[in-house]
Amino acid sequence: MADNFRNLTAYKKAFELAMDIFKVTRSFPKEERYSLVDQIRRSSRAVCSCIGEAYRKRDYEGYFVSKTSDADSENTETRVHLDFSLSCEYISFEKWNELDSKAVEVGRLLGHMIEHPDRYRRRRPLKKLGQRTSSRETSLREKNLENKNSEESQ
Repeated sequence: MADNFRNLTAYKKAFELAMDIFKVTRSFPKEERYSLVDQIRRSSRAVCSCIGEAYRKRDYEGYFVSKTSDADSENTETRVHLDFSLSCEYISFEKWNELDSKAVEVGRLLGHMIEHPDRYRRRRPLKKLGQRTSSRETSLREKNLENKNSEESQ
């Protein structure tokens, strides 16, 4: 398992796609700056943001799956914007195919994360509030309970 979200394959691939989209959209017409360019850049970057958020909450399955699903939705939105970019002839079919293929791969990786959230949890369980984990503390607590119980029985 990755030791931080930047080491997740899904994050690396999504980040690469977002940077490719940033580079290609620099050549889009100026009239698209505040519409298609902003939308496709935002959605492609949001995939990475959602992966990072999901990873931080990976021990909470519902939250992890929800944020990973949000990442998948943003990835789909990115693909829609790529379709518009192709239809408006801002990118070639070859470039569209390259970027869309990367988005499909990111989607597969996100699907795996959604289907197998247990593989992304920490290996050690989280401490519960007030829970002590050292054996010394545990044995002291047990001794205190024994002493308390013996005093009550006398």
